[in-house]
Amino acid sequence: MTQQTFRLPAAGSRPSLFVRRQPRIGAPPVLYVHGATFPSALSVGFDFGGGSWLDDWNARGLDAWAFDFAGFGESGRYPAMSAPAEHCTPLGRAPEAAGQIAAVLALIRRETGRPRATLVAHSWGSMPAARAAIAEPDRIDRLVLFAPITWRATKPVLPSLPAWSDVTVEAQHARFIEDVPRGHAPVLVAFDRWAPAYLASDPDSASRTPPAVRIPNGPRADNADAWAGYLAWNPAELTRPLAIVRGAWDSLCTDADVAGLLAMATSAPERHDTRLDAGTHLMHLEIGRRVLYEAVGRALKGETP
Repeated sequence: MTQQTFRLPAAGSRPSLFVRRQPRIGAPPVLYVHGATFPSALSVGFDFGGGSWLDDWNARGLDAWAFDFAGFGESGRYPAMSAPAEHCTPLGRAPEAAGQIAAVLALIRRETGRPRATLVAHSWGSMPAARAAIAEPDRIDRLVLFAPITWRATKPVLPSLPAWSDVTVEAQHARFIEDVPRGHAPVLVAFDRWAPAYLASDPDSASRTPPAVRIPNGPRADNADAWAGYLAWNPAELTRPLAIVRGAWDSLCTDADVAGLLAMATSAPERHDTRLDAGTHLMHLEIGRRVLYEAVGRALKGETP
């Protein structure tokens, strides 16, 4: 599929932002908001076999958009990512990230002439996406959250996190498979292609031992806060239709998590939850991704589970 790319220039303390579009001219726009550790090219834009998620959106008659948060992928890096991590607080937290989404949404409006877009956000990305939807409800059709990290009342001791972290492919692999039930056949696919592409998303990854991708720690800090009872957005303030889609094996987005989130989203005109069998927090990287694509595709049309 043909792609268009854009670069929003740096503004104030925000680095430049890389935006990709896989166009379906005249169709409703959908913007993918990635999670805490890897950019759009490694998620919605990666072909795990049979086409990417962006391809699926085009096939469903949608104008497909994605971008990389500052500090990820092809977007600019924070200057503090070149300094010792302990010299700065976690970079790229949800309030700032919501402003980045707003800037991308403004670009989409300029390019398409359409006043609204739908947001599909994964994991931590649900926090800035929800903040953006609350801040500009007239700019959003609906909000679809894939495996959102949400509020828990456990009140653990909050960790003190530095500005950034380095993430190896070994650490990613361990995280990707940890929720698969013991004895079950592997569900992760194409990791042999994904891993080198992940390292290539950071031009400096090979200079580290072992090779690793440097990422902002703001998402990790937001996740830790959420699990300590301090969610980065107030679900009661959301006034757009809300759909949640998640894998049944996901320990980071459980039945209790989703029930609590939906119970708090009292102002959303629609609230739906779809729980998919045999999927983890990273279902978009797994053999069940087509089931996920279908469930999200239905949510994008406002269809009930």
